[in-house]
Amino acid sequence: MNLLTFISEGTAAAAEQQQGGGIMSIVSLILPLVLMVLIFYLFIIRPEKKRNKETQAMLDSIQVADEVITNGGIIGRVLSVQKDTVLIETGSDRTKIRVVKAAIAKNNTEHEDSAPVVEAKKSKDDGKTEIK
Repeated sequence: MNLLTFISEGTAAAAEQQQGGGIMSIVSLILPLVLMVLIFYLFIIRPEKKRNKETQAMLDSIQVADEVITNGGIIGRVLSVQKDTVLIETGSDRTKIRVVKAAIAKNNTEHEDSAPVVEAKKSKDDGKTEIK
């Protein structure tokens, strides 16, 4: 009977060691996968979302008389803006081209909204104006 109990206790101890090793092996397999997903998110997904957000903000801020560059390299001045299209005028012969807003790569005109705000403050003591 002592031999039978000894064998059963030894088998139970071996099973516990294998189970503990099993958890560690699962963690060692999952950890690299989690790290790869995290790196993929930080270096690919997040910057792409930021770039798309900036591009959409630029497209939404297009106004009449802005100078724009299309993806095809056409440089022109905006004549009218609709929901999805923009009418631009190119060259000295005043050629008008209607393009989709998504085809605009860059807006060369800087707006006052994007410029930093400058506040003027008068000092009561000496009457000088300070700019922050």
